[in-house]
Amino acid sequence: MGASGSGKSTLALHLMALGCDLVADDQTQLSCVDKHLIARCPDAIKGQIEARGFGILNANSVEKAQIICAIDLDLNEEQRFPELKTIELCGQNIRLFHKPGIEVLPFVLLQYLKGIPV
Repeated sequence: MGASGSGKSTLALHLMALGCDLVADDQTQLSCVDKHLIARCPDAIKGQIEARGFGILNANSVEKAQIICAIDLDLNEEQRFPELKTIELCGQNIRLFHKPGIEVLPFVLLQYLKGIPV
């Protein structure tokens, strides 16, 4: 989450370079299915991601993904060991992170997701 230019697409591109799949860029449809928060991409922009200074790029994408956590790129995390934060989306509470003041965010996020039991 974040304002235009906050780094949402940049974070997605970093994660894609690390082997993650694109679901949606710029617009994401959220729904609750069996108490799971699910993200989908509107058909009009499926398989596309904006790269500032390059334009719209085509990308392999997946139809849907379960949302495990959210990152608010508009809010900086000031604490070294922040307290647990959550956000309610579509009636589901999920873990919320604020933007850490570090350049390793894609790597930290990927490691966090690897530790989530399935």
